Amino acid sequence: MALRKIRTYEDEILRKKSKTVEKFDKRLHDLIDDMKETMYEANGIGLAAPQVGILKRVIVIDVGNGAVELVNPSIEYSEGTQIDVEGCLSVPNVWGEVERPKKVVVRGQNRYGEEIVIEAEDLMARALCHEIDHLDGILFTDKVIRFVTEQEIEERRSKGQKMDLE
Repeated sequence: MALRKIRTYEDEILRKKSKTVEKFDKRLHDLIDDMKETMYEANGIGLAAPQVGILKRVIVIDVGNGAVELVNPSIEYSEGTQIDVEGCLSVPNVWGEVERPKKVVVRGQNRYGEEIVIEAEDLMARALCHEIDHLDGILFTDKVIRFVTEQEIEERRSKGQKMDLE
């Protein structure tokens, strides 16, 4: 495993659409392992392959219940709405309120190409939507309702609220 460089908002790769993964091989496994290591090292809860410079439809997420690896994910169903603060490892020191579905059903594949379906709500639903957006060249800043100041972030953190998505 190796740490990968996280691309930031000025990198044009973050605005490109990722390609479908067709080979489920050691290179894919290495990418997924590197992405998880990079995400944890950066204290994030999600990371998409374009954020490490790879235009493949791969995401990793850990909202505190163990890592979830998804290849070729797509949102099959969404319900309700929630508005909360998001951040992003590719957009450092910027936070904003974003509206996302409260519940989602996401279909994808694991690292071996086997189909998996994830039903998620609240933070996990938000993280899935955020990471899948990355695969389509969309950053959370494109969807911000209101940007949040660093002072507001510090106040929320002092109250123990977790809000940074990545």
